Amino acid sequence: MERKLRFVVDDAIPYMEVLQDWADCLFCKASDMGPEVVRDADALFVRTRTLCNAALLEGSSVSLIASATIGTDHIDMGWCSENGIQVSNAPGCNSSAVRQYLFTALYALAQRKGISLSGLTLGVIGVGNVGSKVVDFGKKCGFKVLCNDPPRENMEPHNAAFFTPLDQLLAESDIVTLHIPLWKDNYQFADGLFFENMKEKAIFVNTSRGEILCEETLLSYVPKFSGVILDVWRGEPKINPELLGKVDIATPHIAGYSGQGKINGSTAVVRAAGEHFCIDALKSFTIKDEMMPVRFDPEGLSQREICDRLSAIYDIWEDDRVLRSYPDRFEEIRSHYNYRTEFI
Repeated sequence: MERKLRFVVDDAIPYMEVLQDWADCLFCKASDMGPEVVRDADALFVRTRTLCNAALLEGSSVSLIASATIGTDHIDMGWCSENGIQVSNAPGCNSSAVRQYLFTALYALAQRKGISLSGLTLGVIGVGNVGSKVVDFGKKCGFKVLCNDPPRENMEPHNAAFFTPLDQLLAESDIVTLHIPLWKDNYQFADGLFFENMKEKAIFVNTSRGEILCEETLLSYVPKFSGVILDVWRGEPKINPELLGKVDIATPHIAGYSGQGKINGSTAVVRAAGEHFCIDALKSFTIKDEMMPVRFDPEGLSQREICDRLSAIYDIWEDDRVLRSYPDRFEEIRSHYNYRTEFI
């Protein structure tokens, strides 16, 4: 009799119960997903909290790692390739949610601090799945938009006019937002020179990865800026309390946590399992979206109107309040987050 498949699943990934029809599933916290737990697994279903490397996987029977995330910086891709482990992720799954978070945060911050966003320049660093949506929506809101993405620029020589050198973008942008992956060369990408080159009274936003930012350096530059918005932190879930106290909007790595984003991520990893293990029913897996996205077009609206409509869809100040009240419960807040709806 053929052995039944065995899956180990991060219990914070929604909709994974469907896998139980095809495999023995162990649902556990990411912090409990150690070598002994995964040794006999055929597949792992993870988020960014599980570091998938030799220390975890050596000697295991894992042949698939399916990550319900846009990035793979938590996975040793080279080691997995060398050891015959297929890796699947969900690029772009929460791109609309991050776009929603960014503009909700910007307009909420501007409203609270009395900042006019009219005629400002938005600098977008990283123009992939997320950054591209930020660019398009920013233009609809009336921002002048500058884009920096050297890897993409190198692949699109015909489109050179679309991109702006980093030093020029920092010097000219009133808002700088990071949407770059955590590659080796991007550790502490936003350092002293980066902040020194930014405009006085600019707004800085990071929704990518905490390690991209040199937090100690940012602390000394906070007074230079009109606003600092952070959703990601170095050393999560243990975050820097001094930095938490100084930024204007602080949230626990939930920029991409919309209902639609989670559906997209879960759908991608279930279908990946279907393809990998030749299970036809999982290849076409779908989830009925009970949270209908809200239609929203900012063109022609005033700053106050945009702020009011965005805030009605998503109350970012509540997320800020909860993190400030319970910073030691960072991971618990993330894992039990009440997924918000998106706008389209």
